[in-house]
Amino acid sequence: MNLECGPGFSVHGMRVDRFAGQLTVGQLASRTGVRADTVRYYEREGLLPVPQRTEGEHRRYGRTDVDRLLFIRGAQRLGLRLAEIRELLAVRDTGVCACEPAEGLLQRHVAEIEMEMERLAALRAELLAMLASMPGPDCPDPLPGTWCPPGL
Repeated sequence: MNLECGPGFSVHGMRVDRFAGQLTVGQLASRTGVRADTVRYYEREGLLPVPQRTEGEHRRYGRTDVDRLLFIRGAQRLGLRLAEIRELLAVRDTGVCACEPAEGLLQRHVAEIEMEMERLAALRAELLAMLASMPGPDCPDPLPGTWCPPGL
């Protein structure tokens, strides 16, 4: 499952195989389009593994960290919550295809989006009805403490 691609999504043309060696937290952040403090947050939350450290205790990241961060970003773009992403990563870390659990998550999100679209359509209809009932340029002054003239 490729969560790091799709319409409207780019990570500065970064591909996992375009670098060799170890990256600093700033380099990892720059190459994946996140802030360094976001990388550290993901580490604290267990989404990214504890990185290797230099003798001076500086973090160092490799290709798998770039891949994992791109996966996290792609999953977030799809509206998945961090807890859900953590579940997918746990499955992914076993080496088993994460498509089956991802399918269920994505189906739930589609259902949530459909419910939100229905709620917004009802809100739109209510607002249009209010607009249609507005008296226009001959609107009398509102009563004190209200925003509508009497009778609306």
